[in-house]
Amino acid sequence: MADVAPDSTVPNDSSSTKEESRIEPEPQEETKQEEPSVEESEGKEQSNSNVYRYIKEDLFTSEIFKVEIQNLPKFTGFNDLKKFLNKHGLNPHKIKLIGRQTFAFVTFKNQDDRDKAMKLVHGMQWKGKVLSVRLAKPKADPIAKKRRQDGEAADHVQPASKRPTDERDAGEEEPLSTQIANAVTPLWQVQYEEQLKRKECEVEAVLQKLAREIGNNNKAMLPWLFVQKEKNKGMCCPLKPIRPSPLQTEYRNKCEFVIGTGADGEDKTVGFRLGKYKGGTCAVVSPSDTIHIPKEAKHVVQAFQKYIRTSPYAVYSPETYEGHWRQLTVRTSRTSQIMAMVFFNPQKLSVEEIEALKSSMKQFFTDGEGKDSGVTSLHFVRIGQRTCAGTEDLPCELVAGDAWIHEELLGLRFRISPHSFFQTNTPAAEVLYSSVGEWAQLDQESTVLDVCCGTGTIGISLAKRVKKVIGIELCQEAVEDAKVNAKANGLTNIEFHCGKAEDIFPTVLNAVVSPNVTAIVDPPRAGLHSKVILAIRRAEHLKRLVYVACNAKAAMNNFVDLCRAPSNRVRGDPFRPVRAMGVDLFPQTMHCETILLFERVDYGSNDNAAKPQTTEK
Repeated sequence: MADVAPDSTVPNDSSSTKEESRIEPEPQEETKQEEPSVEESEGKEQSNSNVYRYIKEDLFTSEIFKVEIQNLPKFTGFNDLKKFLNKHGLNPHKIKLIGRQTFAFVTFKNQDDRDKAMKLVHGMQWKGKVLSVRLAKPKADPIAKKRRQDGEAADHVQPASKRPTDERDAGEEEPLSTQIANAVTPLWQVQYEEQLKRKECEVEAVLQKLAREIGNNNKAMLPWLFVQKEKNKGMCCPLKPIRPSPLQTEYRNKCEFVIGTGADGEDKTVGFRLGKYKGGTCAVVSPSDTIHIPKEAKHVVQAFQKYIRTSPYAVYSPETYEGHWRQLTVRTSRTSQIMAMVFFNPQKLSVEEIEALKSSMKQFFTDGEGKDSGVTSLHFVRIGQRTCAGTEDLPCELVAGDAWIHEELLGLRFRISPHSFFQTNTPAAEVLYSSVGEWAQLDQESTVLDVCCGTGTIGISLAKRVKKVIGIELCQEAVEDAKVNAKANGLTNIEFHCGKAEDIFPTVLNAVVSPNVTAIVDPPRAGLHSKVILAIRRAEHLKRLVYVACNAKAAMNNFVDLCRAPSNRVRGDPFRPVRAMGVDLFPQTMHCETILLFERVDYGSNDNAAKPQTTEK
């Protein structure tokens, strides 16, 4: 069960990850303060009631089952604490480590679990530290808290007419178009060549850190590592020049727009949030002036916004959990097909009301004013109170048009369903996949393991060059698309498996008997599950791995585990990085894809520094 904590938001088009705000621990001792007046006491009580109102609603939130665990061993990691609690029969819902990991806030799903944790853990000794546990305050609702702070500040600020002119001018805000551009495309005013330099520097920093981590975790690689660092500016391998995106504007083929009250006061606005909920704002700004969104998607936004403004249903409020309209996702393609997914909270509406709404939407986009927006695939998604992120598992109801759209990439045709993953920048994806194919060093005897394969794009693009391709993907819709795509492109040497990579990969890998096995992994932002990495290490016949990371910093643990010294936990000879390169799939932002080629170390070599078992081209 997911929280409906006050910082819950529907994801917008920004690539930034959601972060939990830090919660300061309660003071150990009360400080003596002057006794407030009756009016002040009543006001303060009312104010606190507002910022914690959400926990009194009839909705689940783990914030009311929170404890603070103090005096943890230094540098305790998230997994360390989770395993420790699980070992003692405790099932935490969320863990937030604070202060160099010496104390943590832990939430539970109910009061019984919380009380059990307090009884068991308080006074327990762990790694020479005696732990203490106490109740912790829930987080204040960010919107209500900001509103309270703004109100308090307003009481102490002079009217604008009485302030000096220069003070008033200094507080003038930038136009909304500039504010939203800064929020979703922070590099929009930076020359593209400079953007590429900055991103290449980011990749360079990752490789320098990886060099340090390899040295700390595999002493046998130190002689080789010393040579690499001397040759490559402290990096663990050569860094090839970053590959630019063929398109720098209007490149996104998938855009997620939130629905809320506009920053200009306009109700039912479709666009991007000006800031995060935890920052105290829900204001939405139109994407009309953003340069990374294609005009086709903007036309759909304008049409849909016109539609919902004529509907009787309110936008969903993450503060009150009331309202209906939540999100619009638009997918476009080179084939001029457009998919629109409407996320709607039905609340207590009847079946008849929902059916009437879908019928109304269908009429609007097929015969009404929305027809000119070009939507060829319209879907309706019911989203509940407890859904704050991760909408991939929500069933889509086809309202009008085709169930999917098609895209063309590297001369191949791909079917895309609503929840299927497909790279958001098609021209740059062609650059990325071409580079992956070059680095994989494939031949007609090769077997390719395509992990986290999505709609099969990488494996299908390489299939004609190899003996066999095996794809693994969690999303059932994407697997069905991948099978259709393989057949549509005339391929018979490719198969796909649906499920978690950590569950399927070891079995698939053990069944492969080919002497030339290459793995290509393109995992989500957090990287591969550790079980997949361990299976890769154990499979001695797997000599080469191409890792495509959309966030190389987040994948650092994967890189280190591939390279660390063998142990009881990590069996099999390690890999080491041979080369790396950035590919810019996200112009106007600081994000880029990073390709790393890893090759198995040959400990049988007479060279004390050890050599990879293949030769770099």
